[in-house]
Amino acid sequence: MDEEYDVIVLGTGLKECILSGLLSVDGLKVLHMDKNDYYGGESTSLNLNQLWKHFKGDDKPPESLGASKDFNVDMVPKFMMANGALVRVLIHTDVTKYLNFKVVDGSFVYNKGKVYKVPATDVEALKSPLMGLFEKRRARKFFIYVQDFEENDPKSQEGLDLHKVTARELVSKYGLEDDTIDFIGHALALHIDDKYLDEPAMDFVKKIKLYSESLARFSGGSPYIYPMYGLGELPQAFARLSAVYGGTYMLNKPDCKVEFDDSGKAIGVSSEGETAKCKKVVCDPSYLPDKVNKVGKVARAVCFMSHPIPETNDSHSAQVILPQKQLDRQSDMYLFCCSYAHNVAPKGKYIALVTTEAETDNPEEELKPGINLLGPVDEIFFDTYDRYVPTNNHEEDNCFISTSYDATTHFESTVKDVLELYSKITGKALDLSVDLSAASAATEQ
Repeated sequence: MDEEYDVIVLGTGLKECILSGLLSVDGLKVLHMDKNDYYGGESTSLNLNQLWKHFKGDDKPPESLGASKDFNVDMVPKFMMANGALVRVLIHTDVTKYLNFKVVDGSFVYNKGKVYKVPATDVEALKSPLMGLFEKRRARKFFIYVQDFEENDPKSQEGLDLHKVTARELVSKYGLEDDTIDFIGHALALHIDDKYLDEPAMDFVKKIKLYSESLARFSGGSPYIYPMYGLGELPQAFARLSAVYGGTYMLNKPDCKVEFDDSGKAIGVSSEGETAKCKKVVCDPSYLPDKVNKVGKVARAVCFMSHPIPETNDSHSAQVILPQKQLDRQSDMYLFCCSYAHNVAPKGKYIALVTTEAETDNPEEELKPGINLLGPVDEIFFDTYDRYVPTNNHEEDNCFISTSYDATTHFESTVKDVLELYSKITGKALDLSVDLSAASAATEQ
């Protein structure tokens, strides 16, 4: 281990693995270590026995659920937008050759106590029971504007400068009702709060376009894709990629300690009496607890079921977003459901996670609106985890720390953090212009 590296990465969470892969592909010499004896850190994938141990200590799971090894339960499950930045990153690193994707069956939104398919095009807007007759027509016009919008074609912009016009001004031009704005902003553009309404509309429109283009790509029921066997496949795929580029992975390295020189700059990492030198350290918050700040916590329920989520057209995999206004909350709630169709559970079994930014100390009560949508549940576990953000100045200490995972069940905020960290580490922006057809996904047969 006593060698010098360009970068040492600590933790094998999704963010750290993606960064390690990108830096290896760039030709940097990377050492990747984890204090745990398994991949994934906070975002690990557990089989049934591991999950029971995590939540219940020595208890054994009931045999009625099926074989432990047939389960891959992602603790931080997130779907990928088919044309989104993460898929571009995976293609950029060529890690897609180690992964098989399948399209997610459904994308839904909660409105006034019921679950509806998210309408994403002018045609779907006209069919959607989410809106009344006149609102459907207004929404249809808005969707046509978004579909025809091209950033480099002033004619398509109908005289609006979206770098100046706010999202609120844009939706009011089309006379859209609050409930419509709610599902477009939170279930289509995937904003996590309503701040976007007072920001320039360009980002808002681009996000809706990304959703509808991703939806059209595989002609499945949603714009999302997900790896077969779950997200636990990603860290292992990146470990294989890293090896191809001469990177080194070491699991089960207890007491990983970042070493600093007299000026406070990171110069290496020591573990079990050995020290590896490096120019930069990349890690998750658990490795440098004195350089991060707690900013909140996520409440989570892990549920096992023998049926799909009701009102989701029997979707074997689905996301349901419950916008905050519908629940009188400050933050959205998310439902994630996956099953044997993605090989994460035995035949006939479904895994659902309900997550939200915790606003109380009682996850059981707080997550009720989401859990109530699931129907009968075979087993349910509750927990919370703290969310941290880095407080250090990477220019002073050469440490690049990721933020903790939020409650969202899609990758948009996670990949934003990865791309920002990549730019800080390398001093350049990642080129994401790739051939999207390099990542294919099977649809339900």
